[in-house]
Amino acid sequence: MGTIMMAVILDMSPSPWQAINDGVMGGISSGRMEQSGDILRFEGTLSLENNGGFASVRRPIGEDLSNATGVKLQVRGDGRTYQFRMRQDDRFDGIAWRAEFSTSGDWQTVDLSFNEFIPVFRGRRVPEAGPVVPAAIRQIGFMLADKVPGPFALEIRSITFE
Repeated sequence: MGTIMMAVILDMSPSPWQAINDGVMGGISSGRMEQSGDILRFEGTLSLENNGGFASVRRPIGEDLSNATGVKLQVRGDGRTYQFRMRQDDRFDGIAWRAEFSTSGDWQTVDLSFNEFIPVFRGRRVPEAGPVVPAAIRQIGFMLADKVPGPFALEIRSITFE
């Protein structure tokens, strides 16, 4: 008999989410998290001007994720490929673990196992950072950096760690 894993379901309030876009590097992309009924929308416009090219949102995590082995997202995207990202510290900048998922325009469930996540720093892989340590996760977020300028929207119905 294994231990019973309680899923950690995040509340879907937009208030903890913070936008971090390529303006930090001089770009002009815009991205934000908005509430739309009982779902969240990560939306904005991607621009490649001024060496830009990414839009992201992130939020802190206070929940204990030490028993989790992955994250399940219920999302509806616009056909673009998004990243789900996790950080193991409270810093603004630093190593993030990322996994990509493609969207179809329909509601879909995306299952991302923690062992699929790749540690990166400013887009470059950092293999020596090692695998995700679930108990150390302090921030999560979404990023769009698919090099395709124009508007985007990713609707998020739920984020569950299990």
